[in-house]
Amino acid sequence: MSKTRVVITGLGATTPLGGDVAGTWEGLLAGRSGARRLTDEWVQNLAVQIAAPAAVEPTEVLERVKARRLDRNAQLAVVAAREAWADAGLEDSGLDKERLGVACASGIGGLHTTLANYDALKSNPRRVSPLAIPMLMPNSSAAYVSLEFGAKAGVHTPVSACASGNEAIALGLDQIRLGRADVVLAGGTEGAIMALPLAAFGMMQALSKRNDDPEKASRPWDVDRDGFLLGEGAGILVLESYEHAKARGARIYAELAGAGISADGHDIAQPDPTGSGARRAMERALSEGDLTPADIFHINAHATSTPQGDIAESLAIRQALGREADHAVATAPKSMIGHLLGAAGAVESIATVLALHHRVSPPTINVDKLDDQIELDVATEQRRLADGDIAALNNSFGFGGHNAAIAFKTV
Repeated sequence: MSKTRVVITGLGATTPLGGDVAGTWEGLLAGRSGARRLTDEWVQNLAVQIAAPAAVEPTEVLERVKARRLDRNAQLAVVAAREAWADAGLEDSGLDKERLGVACASGIGGLHTTLANYDALKSNPRRVSPLAIPMLMPNSSAAYVSLEFGAKAGVHTPVSACASGNEAIALGLDQIRLGRADVVLAGGTEGAIMALPLAAFGMMQALSKRNDDPEKASRPWDVDRDGFLLGEGAGILVLESYEHAKARGARIYAELAGAGISADGHDIAQPDPTGSGARRAMERALSEGDLTPADIFHINAHATSTPQGDIAESLAIRQALGREADHAVATAPKSMIGHLLGAAGAVESIATVLALHHRVSPPTINVDKLDDQIELDVATEQRRLADGDIAALNNSFGFGGHNAAIAFKTV
């Protein structure tokens, strides 16, 4: 594979903090929580009644007819993709659509459509929507993003639980370096705040039960953390070869230096407690990006707020970076936006890119007392990042032992 330079030229997001990148970034810097107690009738009998829904309903943004043909999962993806496309200035760029690719991930897919049509089936099979299959299939979001912009270089849908968004970005990087595309819309989406996921994650003891204090529920690295907070949203990044971006005079946020993927081979839900798999993912991202631990000044950690996961990642970071971890400022956006599952890596890659671009790390909220086993420099307020050429890591890990680390650097 070539070492073609790949850069970020566009960003798009819809999250619990805002319906676009600007609102999300402002919320992250302000340390604002997007969590709230749910008031829907279906939540009343659930043990966990809190989540972080999208701040702006996608149906308020999309055309009514189009929205009705999309599962919520795809609605969120299209909203984010439209913003990224416009931000990159691609509308009138004359881009050859046969050189435009899509890699849009999801951890669960069209769950709203699946459950709604199953209910319809039980009542009367003739009430099942003729659009049910195109709406519920896992690749639906990627397909609709490609249709939105006429992408013809290839459309891909990594499904790797909570590592999915980062894997999509890694796949987009590969597509450009393999010469299969000049531009790739890459990221992830998830719209799964429903009774079944909340009940199922709750039965696993994976979710925080702080129903009476939702804004304090997600507590990465805090001694009193008791599980993650389910969120929803989407993040899309425009990846572009450096030469292509320069030729059209595009603004460049940062460079996508490398990606590392590994597997724990340990357990379907619990991370390897030694952090070995996560360490290898980070080391591979550094190696592919021709970076050393000394280059890393910022870490956007996976840090979901689970007792075992936060410790395993901390160990992995120390193993991967050694002493150089001392100067790497660590932050955990999930303290504010919750866990966006298949969209987590993508939205947090956007946060990582903006941290490098503006040279400031957002804070981690709700760290009242740092766990003694977390040996990281955790930012609990905005932190200025170093001048000069610096790099950052964004980590995502998922059920099944999936590990995906992405390395970005300043340009």
